[in-house]
Amino acid sequence: MLTKLGKFLRKLRIDRGELLKDMASKLDVTVSFLSSVENGKKKMPSSWNHRICELYNLDDLQKEEFTKSIADSEEKVELYFKDYTDKKRCAAVSFARKFTDFSDRQLEQLMKILEEDE
Repeated sequence: MLTKLGKFLRKLRIDRGELLKDMASKLDVTVSFLSSVENGKKKMPSSWNHRICELYNLDDLQKEEFTKSIADSEEKVELYFKDYTDKKRCAAVSFARKFTDFSDRQLEQLMKILEEDE
């Protein structure tokens, strides 16, 4: 099943006149891996977020669409706390526990905070 992320990547390729093998080569992965990402069978590596924006010189609107397509295609998020402080671990776990309780207004405020550095 083609995900929103898969649709975004496929459209990006086609708009640039690239085949699946061209994009796979740019991302240093196999054609089958990229195909699996497009079809929702494999999770997109987080390193692709920045890499695709750079490789394809995405404008702000495309970056926003790309970010939304990633979020819409995610079913879960994994966090690895190995190198994080106790304070950061506590914040992440607290956020996860209360996530479903946030109002739309609170989520908008959080997004503004998270987007400040971008």
